[in-house]
Amino acid sequence: QRLQHLLFRLGADLSTPFDAKSEAKRMGEEHVREIEEWITALESSLPPLSQFILPGGSQAAARIHVARTICRRAERWVVSLAEFESINSQALIFLNRLSDYLFLAAREQSRTSGGREVNAEY
Repeated sequence: QRLQHLLFRLGADLSTPFDAKSEAKRMGEEHVREIEEWITALESSLPPLSQFILPGGSQAAARIHVARTICRRAERWVVSLAEFESINSQALIFLNRLSDYLFLAAREQSRTSGGREVNAEY
């Protein structure tokens, strides 16, 4: 639920011109710190990776991986937007960290549901 609130703030931030006179609720450093704390907590509970893994592990984990790829796409769109409009840099940083969090959340979901991480072969 907390993440949903942050995503609404992110949407409000990105949909309000950065130089608007209205008081928009912007993403701030505190929001980036918050998600980085979530990342740190998940990293400490997961075994370190030594190879790339395939997305999956369980159906729920696979769905989180899909959310992660959508987040990366949104990040690319915001980078493109920044070429034409002034944006809040904290919004872009938050999106970047969110995709990292979703990767770890997918790994955690796989681990707790008994799924198996499959190393990529290439």
